Amino acid sequence: MAVVSWKEMLLLTGLVVGCYWNSVSCGFVFDDVSAILDNKDLRPATSLRNLFLNDFWGTPMAEERSHKSYRPLTVLTFRLNYLFSELSAASYHLLNVVLHAAVCVLFLRVCRLFLDKTSSLVAALLFAVHPIHTEAVTGVVGRAELLSSIFLLAAFLAYTKSTSADRSIVWAPIALTVVLVAAATLCKEQGITVIGICCVHEVFVAQGFTLPMLLNTLRQVLQGKDGFPYAVLQTLLKLIVLVISTLLLVIVRVQVIQSQLPVFTRFDNPAAVSPTPTRQLTFNYLLPVNAWLLLNPSELCCDWTMGTIPLVESPLDLRNLATLVFYSLLGLLAVHSLRHRTSSARTVIMALSLIVLPFIPASNLFFPVGFVVAERVLYVPSMGFCVLVAHGFKIVSHKGHLKKISWLIIGVLLTTHAVKTFKRNWDWESEYTLFTSALKVNKNNAKLWNNVGHALENQHDYVKALQYFLQATRVQPDDIGAHMNVGRTYKNLNKSREAEDAYLVAKSLMPQVIPGKKYATRVAPNHLNVYINLANLIRANESRLEEADQLYRQAISMRPDFKQAYISRGELLLKMNKLTDARDAYLRALELDRTNADLWYNLAIVNIEMKDPAEALKNFNRALELNPRHKLALFNSALLMQESGEPKFWPEANRRFLTYVEEEPEDANGYFNLGMLAMDAEENAAAERWMRKAIGLQAGFRSALFNLALLYSQSRREADALPALDELLRHHPEHIKGLILKGDILMNHKKDTRGAKACFERILSMDPGNVQGKHNLCVVYFEERDLPRAARCLEETLAMAPDEEYVRRHLSIVRSKMAAMSAAGQPVAPTAAEEEREGEPGGVVGEEVEVGGEGRGADAVGKPTGAEKNERKSSAESPGGVAADQSEPLDGSQSDERTTGKSTEEITDIEKKRAAALKRLEEIERILSGD
Repeated sequence: MAVVSWKEMLLLTGLVVGCYWNSVSCGFVFDDVSAILDNKDLRPATSLRNLFLNDFWGTPMAEERSHKSYRPLTVLTFRLNYLFSELSAASYHLLNVVLHAAVCVLFLRVCRLFLDKTSSLVAALLFAVHPIHTEAVTGVVGRAELLSSIFLLAAFLAYTKSTSADRSIVWAPIALTVVLVAAATLCKEQGITVIGICCVHEVFVAQGFTLPMLLNTLRQVLQGKDGFPYAVLQTLLKLIVLVISTLLLVIVRVQVIQSQLPVFTRFDNPAAVSPTPTRQLTFNYLLPVNAWLLLNPSELCCDWTMGTIPLVESPLDLRNLATLVFYSLLGLLAVHSLRHRTSSARTVIMALSLIVLPFIPASNLFFPVGFVVAERVLYVPSMGFCVLVAHGFKIVSHKGHLKKISWLIIGVLLTTHAVKTFKRNWDWESEYTLFTSALKVNKNNAKLWNNVGHALENQHDYVKALQYFLQATRVQPDDIGAHMNVGRTYKNLNKSREAEDAYLVAKSLMPQVIPGKKYATRVAPNHLNVYINLANLIRANESRLEEADQLYRQAISMRPDFKQAYISRGELLLKMNKLTDARDAYLRALELDRTNADLWYNLAIVNIEMKDPAEALKNFNRALELNPRHKLALFNSALLMQESGEPKFWPEANRRFLTYVEEEPEDANGYFNLGMLAMDAEENAAAERWMRKAIGLQAGFRSALFNLALLYSQSRREADALPALDELLRHHPEHIKGLILKGDILMNHKKDTRGAKACFERILSMDPGNVQGKHNLCVVYFEERDLPRAARCLEETLAMAPDEEYVRRHLSIVRSKMAAMSAAGQPVAPTAAEEEREGEPGGVVGEEVEVGGEGRGADAVGKPTGAEKNERKSSAESPGGVAADQSEPLDGSQSDERTTGKSTEEITDIEKKRAAALKRLEEIERILSGD
């Protein structure tokens, strides 16, 4: 048995790199989105244990919506990619190319078992460049095929060493084979089929039996003429071990999926729900379709579901001839190889076993799968095809006059396949290029129209996306997902009426509830999102909140474990101020999924609304235990700690705000609240730095500008405070607190009574009932020595606030002053000369206006978020299928302002300011009472 030389390894590797180097520049497309971008199992924060509890897409195996594809070893390699490069697609594609090269080398090693050196190399070269492999190699999720193939081929090679030179059994290779089969199965389910390949090899190659020999031996044993030969007994023993191992693996696999098959719809696989004989005729016709893709891979398509291949509904359909021809050729090859003991027959039987056995799980013949045709599942069967081609080349090339022609044909075949593979890789560059290339092959698949629409939607080209979604509804009028996509796109275009109409059409296509029949088995779970999306749309109208709630409850009644319905309903109930019901909805959702950080976060928001900050903080912390980088939980928990007024919480609040700004470096709110924390801790330099950072990111940031000015004022840096206030009032001319603070600085520190007067008059023009502004204007009149006007002003102020004793006292003082000046013969109003000097420095010191701090949460984000992301369309192997609608962003995810209460520190600060203000009032009274 010839080994593989280094030159051959380099040749194969070089050819693979030459064909697939451009795949490294491709992104994550199609199923990659669900398996990589949306799969939390790849993140280091997720326990490794989850890889063995969840399916390939990160969905718990126990959930009904799970695809039941159990491939933890494949997901583990994705996790390793993420560890080294996170979501850089290049590293994922590069590893796939390396794995494909490894498969090619192993395949060459296997071919050497039943082909000569030249023809085995031809088979490996053809396998390396075959265009049918682009989906398995260039599509990142195709790694399941690559890894499974490596272990499958290694298991087969190990098994071939289970017979010693003296024909006795060697058990170590058999044990290794079982281990490798288990590993192959944990990469992809079809890995278990290598057991069948080993059995075929043992019987027809290693032991050299033919079918007539086996039948004759069995006949003699049954007639009692002879017992089983020793070689047969040894073979039976080895096969029994393999079969028992297979059964154990199957039992474990069934236990893992909890004896449940995944739920597929007629859109994923129309023939699976068709009656007899349509189902049988169509599934059998798919076999020659797959064979033709191997023979002529000129028109490749990433999705063959829905209307791609019309159903074969009658025995008279001409396509049945293709089925008959396929079975005839397959039968002739099988009969020929089973009846003879030649090396050629052995090569053919091994090639057929490589073609047929690994394809059985995807054939739909024994159980339905979630697709009609999938090019990636032909990765292993193509090995048998390449062996047949190479064997044919060997036969033809040994005929002298055909040798050159055979080499020419192989050269042309390898060249054209390599070029086709290289060009096909570019189709996988982006979702738009992938799905538009698929539409060139097949225009009768609504999923393809939907997915081009999704690609355009991701580019925010909603007008063009809408045209593709509408075409999907024309191609497949009963496609619920297509109508949902139309509705969502109309919503993005702010056409609510049209969006609602589209959702209602989708809702009308939903199957009606049949008493006693489980609803979820008759519809894709994500189609229930039509109720969620319709409710989210109409709840924007305050008068239709109850109608929206009814839709949520309808979805829950259809599927009591529909987590998203509880989440969305909780947000609606929060909006309706039904806090207890909202809390109960979130608690019910948490019963279904306690590992969802968003749910704990939303429950914390409800706790805040219910005035239970301690419980809110506990639930924020639970969310952060599950996802330490949960941005909203970081922000709002830190805000809650800050508002508590407890200095012991400040260091942790500061740490969480710092983590938040690492995640959201462009969000000014994070820096603003870091500044407020620094102000609380009297770290003025840090507070100034954070406030300026916030203002730099968000020009005209009201709260940051005001509190920066207040910080300067409290630090006796009034000259720095005025530019900040000017910028604040340029962006927010109606900011009353800013006007009061500016007037206070101008009057008490700059002695600019004219400027102060303008500030207070502007306040009163916006809010005539503002007592503080009115009283300060009265003080300005007194500063101008216009006592009659000051008196009238104070009378008006007293009428506005009759309970304010200081206003009454000041009015009394002004009146007494006027009487004393009149008795002394002094003018009580300013002279013309004094009016000219008005606004100049000097004069009586007026009251310094008390100014409270801007509310800390004024610009804060305190918002509930939806529990999951848009669910991406993906191929039939991903959860839910392509034609389904994406879950829309929930209304609660929009930013809102959260009013916050005063902390203990703030209250203490206000009391200090009030005491200072009283002292200033006493000073004013002494001034007013003096001569």
